[in-house]
Amino acid sequence: MVIREKYDGVADGISMMSRKAGLLLSVVLCLLCLASYAANPKGTRTNILPDWAIGGFVRPLHANPIIIPNATIVFDCLMRGTKVGWEESDVFNPAATVKNGKICVLYRAEDNSAKGIGTRTSRIGLAESVDGITMKRRTRPVMFPDNDVMKEFEWPGGCEDPRVAVTRDGLYVMAYTAWNRKEPRLCIATSRDLIKWEKQGPAFAKAYGGRFKDMACKSGAMVTKIQQGKQVLAKINGHYFMYWGEDQVCGATSDDLINWTPVLDEKGELACVIKPRAHYFDSALTECGPPAVLTDKGIVLFYNGKNGTDETKRDKRFAAGAYCAGQLLTSPENPMKALQRLDVPFFRPMDAFEKSGQYVDGTVFLEGLVFFKHKWYLYYGCADSKVGVAIYDPAKKTCGDPIPVLN
Repeated sequence: MVIREKYDGVADGISMMSRKAGLLLSVVLCLLCLASYAANPKGTRTNILPDWAIGGFVRPLHANPIIIPNATIVFDCLMRGTKVGWEESDVFNPAATVKNGKICVLYRAEDNSAKGIGTRTSRIGLAESVDGITMKRRTRPVMFPDNDVMKEFEWPGGCEDPRVAVTRDGLYVMAYTAWNRKEPRLCIATSRDLIKWEKQGPAFAKAYGGRFKDMACKSGAMVTKIQQGKQVLAKINGHYFMYWGEDQVCGATSDDLINWTPVLDEKGELACVIKPRAHYFDSALTECGPPAVLTDKGIVLFYNGKNGTDETKRDKRFAAGAYCAGQLLTSPENPMKALQRLDVPFFRPMDAFEKSGQYVDGTVFLEGLVFFKHKWYLYYGCADSKVGVAIYDPAKKTCGDPIPVLN
């Protein structure tokens, strides 16, 4: 099921032949998914995805989690003036990209400086893989709070929740959260090698005379496309485009990938693409996921939906407070216009390690999506404690995670 919004010119442009082809494809997909119904866990139904969605994603057997905390590695922290086990407590919320024929995963790691979500220091580590599953980690973080121009924004909370995309000429652009334990700020960093990063500062610092420089903001998902088999940053109407936001999905444009201008509505306030919906899996939050993808159907954005805890508003098919994953289709001509949106998550907490750790309500938090060797690799945080991967092979259309059925 999807929520649909009609827009001018589409219905009239669909020929009878394309309608029949689409119907035939839907029937085939239904048969394929229904064939696996017997394998669904008891009390669930098959989750058939529409043709515009990417997926479904399959967790590789006996592979997850692919990155777990490591208390044995330390580095000299200038901020603390001592050696720190920088990924001792938890590793989660990974970005991903491709470099030199390898998938590179940039993940958030927390030390053991305190207890409780948001109270430790976060740094960003780098792992590489030739198969997308088996990871080789660097022993030193590649992004961390340092004695630099970002000190006022990153001390003492650090660098959190990266999303990474790359230009056609090999410039990697990271959108991450700088956390000083006062305000979270969406910031930008750039690199040519994924190891040495140049911090560019808050994404919205210069827009509208600095109006949004000190606004609480996070989660930047830039629009990409597949070009000659590679996933690269795309321009929409002559500009780079980024979805961002935690409570609701907003938009921003840029000409240089460093300075971003939020999209405003007719009242001069932040324009909104989607918001949380009562009685759905995203009833509390709609937080942007990995880089969006421009396809022949439109722009597909993965987002993280948090279920509410209010019994009168939450989706009772899923745990209160759980994070599940949705998809949104927007117009390539007007990326602020939502065309379709999944009613149920295509990916949700299923395995034990996705429902234990820092976030026991259950969390699959998506931040990394890469196209690699003709397949899509999805990297996600597991209960704010570990890193997992799921894979979608477009040659083998599959269903989304099965959906619980209420008695």
